[in-house]
Amino acid sequence: QVQLVESGGGLVQAGGSLRLSCAASGRTVSRYNMGWFRQAPGKEREFVAAIRWSGGSTYYAESVKGRFTISRDNAKNTVYLQMNSLKPEDTAVYYCAGGSYSTNSYAYDYWGQGTQVTVSS
Repeated sequence: QVQLVESGGGLVQAGGSLRLSCAASGRTVSRYNMGWFRQAPGKEREFVAAIRWSGGSTYYAESVKGRFTISRDNAKNTVYLQMNSLKPEDTAVYYCAGGSYSTNSYAYDYWGQGTQVTVSS
């Protein structure tokens, strides 16, 4: 079993930056592909970014490409999401997910509890 815990969310002004962290425990996630999703109020959960277990390949939603960067430190069992040039439309609960390299949330086996990101205009 894998437990994922997100942190780093908060309130930021438009144009600002935040770095989210996803710490894994229970089993090593160094061999797991990982992803980030987000869900805004009244909307479905949507894909944000994914990274291969080796860190050698990443994939982004068009809406965040060029602004967000996903990375991982397998020695620390942690995945990161660096978010720059934040926009009010980035406001959502952000979830870390493990077990796939897919834009489809159903492909992932493990989920964190989420961390709130609020971007004010």
